[in-house]
Amino acid sequence: MSDQRVVLVTGGGTGIGAATARLLAAEGHRVVVSGRRAEPLELVARETGALAQVSDTTDPDDVRALVAATVAAHGRLDGLVLNAGVGRGGSVGDVTPEDWELVMRTNVTGPFLLLREALPHLLESRGAVVAVASVSALLNGTANAAYATSKAALLQLCRSLAVDYGHRGLRANTVCPSWVRTEMADRPMARFAENEQLPGGIEQAYREATRLTPAGRPGEPAEVAAAIGWLLSPAASYVNGAVLTVDGGVTALDPGTAAFGLRMEPRAGSR
Repeated sequence: MSDQRVVLVTGGGTGIGAATARLLAAEGHRVVVSGRRAEPLELVARETGALAQVSDTTDPDDVRALVAATVAAHGRLDGLVLNAGVGRGGSVGDVTPEDWELVMRTNVTGPFLLLREALPHLLESRGAVVAVASVSALLNGTANAAYATSKAALLQLCRSLAVDYGHRGLRANTVCPSWVRTEMADRPMARFAENEQLPGGIEQAYREATRLTPAGRPGEPAEVAAAIGWLLSPAASYVNGAVLTVDGGVTALDPGTAAFGLRMEPRAGSR
């Protein structure tokens, strides 16, 4: 790649996607942000100079238009950040077929469609792909069947790119964040705070959810964006098919040993 790259970021209006757009723009790259909602995309575009494209990546026509608009505006495509995603809770016995289909279509089929459309341009530029999965691709939690399965599939989709196209110069890697303060994460935290009647609201919910995390806190979008930016860059030129956990150390922890070094106290009013 040249020093200045053209990078398309899906789910670029908020959270990790918006933070990645800010980082790349600050480094002098040309950025296209896509998503389903125009307003947050336009806010990021005004802040960063990115091109905003409203697009549903589960729609093949939208995907073709998105890639075409990117190449028409900038003449090439060097990087792709697969960040758009959705979550729905439920165990196998509880998740509805409709929610299962929505999660798979958004988190797996959408990236597949976009990769197929973008692949000729990425091969021409010997570019890089970074997929934003989750620690749920590696470890599971309760009532998380659809989301965890989709993120594990996304991880292997990205590794397939590395295996099949690495000899042609394409790199494809995955980041797996744990809890990060984003609009998407705020919603389950708000439900948790309400259900458990936490007096500290969302802030307390984040503290409770990350109590076992060695870092002792949730991540920030900019911290994940920094990892994505490095994986896109020539500094990671020999990194391909890798899975980088950006999780405050949570996947390094053996939960069976936590009781020996951590004192857990019940919450006031917990049920």
